[in-house]
Amino acid sequence: MQTAGAVHLKFGKERSLQRFHPWVFSGAIHRIDGDPADGARVSVFDGKGAMLGWGHFQRGSITVRMLGFGEHLPEGQYWNHAMQRCFEHRRRVGLPNKNTRIFRLVHGEGDQLPGLVVDVYGEVAVVQCHSLGMLTEREAIARGIVEASNGLISVVYDKSAEALGKREGNGLLYGEMPTETVYNEHGHLFQVDFVSGQKTGFFIDQRENRQLLHQYSEGKKVLNTFCYTGGFSVYALAGGASFVDSVDSSKKAIALTRENVELNGFDDSRHAALVADVPEWLKTHREAYDIIILDPPAFAKHLDARHKAVQAYKRLNLLALEQIRPGGLLFTFSCSQVVDRELFRHTLTAAAIESGRKTSILHQLTQPADHPVSIYHPEGEYLKGLVLQVD
Repeated sequence: MQTAGAVHLKFGKERSLQRFHPWVFSGAIHRIDGDPADGARVSVFDGKGAMLGWGHFQRGSITVRMLGFGEHLPEGQYWNHAMQRCFEHRRRVGLPNKNTRIFRLVHGEGDQLPGLVVDVYGEVAVVQCHSLGMLTEREAIARGIVEASNGLISVVYDKSAEALGKREGNGLLYGEMPTETVYNEHGHLFQVDFVSGQKTGFFIDQRENRQLLHQYSEGKKVLNTFCYTGGFSVYALAGGASFVDSVDSSKKAIALTRENVELNGFDDSRHAALVADVPEWLKTHREAYDIIILDPPAFAKHLDARHKAVQAYKRLNLLALEQIRPGGLLFTFSCSQVVDRELFRHTLTAAAIESGRKTSILHQLTQPADHPVSIYHPEGEYLKGLVLQVD
């Protein structure tokens, strides 16, 4: 394999790469040989000229996303081998199986493929590129997915436009659009809109946490806020909840929630779906619940927004804590990467103190095994959650 240029680091700036961190920041670079285009493959060298590895080049704060370490460049079927590795890892954790055909195949840095996410819905793989390098190689990625799937994948769809800040560009990379887009997760059915839905169409990372809710739901009155496609609502109803309220500010999300509830055989006698701003709804709708789920979008995507995000998490959780019946449960989450596990826990402690409720931690939750975290890239652990018992 030939690279389009060479990136030489300043003396002493090679240490993070020697520890296999996958990012090269612009401030670590001494010089760039050649004139690589954004998205091109480049080789990376330390200050003494020793090769450290190779990756995708893109001008900006993160200038290189490393795809390989060491002195050897890959030859031949790179993407086939990469996708074979990812499929093997998923099979190791039992995915897919007859009850679950929704899973993540590639989780960026956690799979040594920074800038790439691939989610699988039945026979469809949805590719989302978060870097121009991955976008440049998307057709080779699609071929690698199909060939490594052993017949599992017959359609590959590109959903990169939104992730890269573009209005257009999504479309088929392989196969034909399926006529049916209903897929199962732990035996529950979900309509997945991977064309126009958020992210790749479904929040796969909450799969095991939804299953945990199922275990606690029998006979309970449940409130699912920021419900999106109604995943938690379906699991609560399947677990025997007496009634579930689903709340989201998006009319489209509420329509999809209603569709998914109906798909699984439940009707309006045990479920209500409401379009409303969640914090405002919690302030005015002072009804007691046995279980409340708070799964908001990321309140902070950058460090400079972290303080405001923490205050927003505190206010939101305080509102929920005030409404839970004694002995009730709060499933509460943050997907803000800049709010780490310890800070999130401190924020919930502050909310519990202000509420005056006795509160205990029953479960500490995170993303599932098909969303792996590289030990060299702890930033990849973005989802954190707690199940709190409130007395």
